[in-house]
Amino acid sequence: MMGVGVRRWAAAAIACGFVVASGSTPAAADIYQWRDRYGTLHFTNVPTNSRYRVVMKDSGARARATAKARRSQSRGVHRDSHRFDPIITAMARRYQVDQSLVKAVIHAESSYQPNAISPAGARGLMQLMPATAARHGVRNIHSPAENIRGGVEHLRTLLDRYENNVVLALAAYNAGAGAVDRHRGIPPYRETQNYVQRVLRFRQQYLQQRLVRR
Repeated sequence: MMGVGVRRWAAAAIACGFVVASGSTPAAADIYQWRDRYGTLHFTNVPTNSRYRVVMKDSGARARATAKARRSQSRGVHRDSHRFDPIITAMARRYQVDQSLVKAVIHAESSYQPNAISPAGARGLMQLMPATAARHGVRNIHSPAENIRGGVEHLRTLLDRYENNVVLALAAYNAGAGAVDRHRGIPPYRETQNYVQRVLRFRQQYLQQRLVRR
């Protein structure tokens, strides 16, 4: 269940309306916030009015937009990103999670290495902690099929907890739901803030790749 404090301001929050940029200029990963007259906080990376203010700045966005605008739309897509597409597609459909988001999380977490182990003990493609893996019934944590299933199911629980707010779900995936609830938003941890920005950039790239391949 979402903490009372978070539920109070997040109940009607916009579920982060991320969009695919048109044309050749990639979308920035700056994150904006606006509090309406009812006290509800709205998060987005595409502000729709002048009341939005930047709360997480992607300082390299403008430089990338000008210096790399003519590169392929699939720039930055991991060379191994297609290896696990059948599993990713199946799990994304089962748990109703955006496939590009799943691929972006895997990219950020393990660079598509099934045997990856973090210093903290997170393991596999989606870097599941043993307790998280056990909670979602993952027995072989380094099995791509089991790890992705458990990771996508965990991501689904976080999206449900934060009413499909992608930014908060990603922050909780990295720092834990307790930290997000305690800070009533993205925790003030540089690692978590950088992680959210990276995943959003990767997600944009995978979305663009899907459009190019159609």
